[in-house]
Amino acid sequence: MPGRRVAIIGAGPSGLAMARALQRAGIAFDGFEASCGVGGLWDIDNPRSSMYESAHLISSRTTTEFAEFPMASTADYPGHRELLAYFRDYATRFGLTEHFSFDTRVTRLEPDAASGWRLTAEGPDGEVSGAYSDVILANGTLAEPNVPSFRGEFAGEIMHTAAYKSGAQLAGKRVLVIGAGNSGCDIAVDAVHHAASVDMSVRRGYYFVPRYLFGRPADTLNQGRPLPARIKQFVDTRVLRAFTGDPVRFGFPAPDYRIYESHPIVNTLVLNHLGQGDLRIRADIDRFEGHTVHFADGTSGDYDLVLLATGYALDYPFVDREELDWTGDAPRLFLNIFPTPRNGELGGLAVMGMVEASGLGWQGRAEQAELIAAVLGADAATRAAFARRISEQPWPDLSGGYRYLGLARMSYYVNKDAYRRAVRRETARLTRTRRPVTS
Repeated sequence: MPGRRVAIIGAGPSGLAMARALQRAGIAFDGFEASCGVGGLWDIDNPRSSMYESAHLISSRTTTEFAEFPMASTADYPGHRELLAYFRDYATRFGLTEHFSFDTRVTRLEPDAASGWRLTAEGPDGEVSGAYSDVILANGTLAEPNVPSFRGEFAGEIMHTAAYKSGAQLAGKRVLVIGAGNSGCDIAVDAVHHAASVDMSVRRGYYFVPRYLFGRPADTLNQGRPLPARIKQFVDTRVLRAFTGDPVRFGFPAPDYRIYESHPIVNTLVLNHLGQGDLRIRADIDRFEGHTVHFADGTSGDYDLVLLATGYALDYPFVDREELDWTGDAPRLFLNIFPTPRNGELGGLAVMGMVEASGLGWQGRAEQAELIAAVLGADAATRAAFARRISEQPWPDLSGGYRYLGLARMSYYVNKDAYRRAVRRETARLTRTRRPVTS
């Protein structure tokens, strides 16, 4: 598109989806990636990757892949190495790789009166700088560890799951995993095969979803026919109880929320190991004292390693927070993409991938990218109308009727069906009014 020069920060799935959308729209772009190649967190050798050897998809292949580029894999839940190969093949198939500068870390992004944005990066040949009309932030949401503080001091080792790669790191150690999200449960299952003992400290209950129901990947059931929130919660709670039993009998607290109001755990192996006595559930942390961890219920235990499965914080360190309208734990963005227009105009920033939803998949991210490309490819009048809509009209409800927990990690959580409908609706509005591109 004449007159626009776009930068993409990040070459993971979201960055690649953005690159492909701009390519299809005929909009020139440059990409910047801190690692040596595409793939983002799925490249376990990427220094910023939080991947570990046993990691697999927790959503099934067919609900996750890009629609225009199905995976060659026959596995329902491929592992990270197969997924990295998929992203490399995707980038090669559409000629995206050559648009990115690798081993190049963006260090600063500042408004520029003449162009829109001034981007500064550190690459193999030193510092580089460029002017861009628009910048897309696609540097991921799972790279900056969330490290909580605790009372007291622990004399052993404290490690965040971001630094965990394989069970060999746990060999022979008394391990306490703090948190029971999907990564925490995966690593606890690894640990029972290597560690001397494994405990999990949790502060709330969880819902555990098996990967297969009725012989099929669980998330492929009822595709395209979403039930109302309360009906789905009623039905699925009873289905899960029939298939997995009640996690309370294994030591978990009863959930104080309904299913899908927080991300469910797609790992029932952890329940098997609890039933076999391979690990046990402990209460929330009260304090550390040497190698002893004291729990909120008055019990205690001795450990060599505390593993923090405490999630990640959103991190866009190269741009001032006010540019993204940060509110609390996350930027406040229209459709989790666009900052509120200022003086009636879009600011030239957009965020790709700052969205979490059960079952959204990479196709959901591709639809985000199509919307951004439609905005960038629109004429001035259409862009102005879009900016007015963001500024003056109520934003769509993306919850799908679910009452999500007020947690930091849920601050950018959406219902996939409500979200995709809203994104597609905005894209359709823009493309209906867009003038043909001439170049």
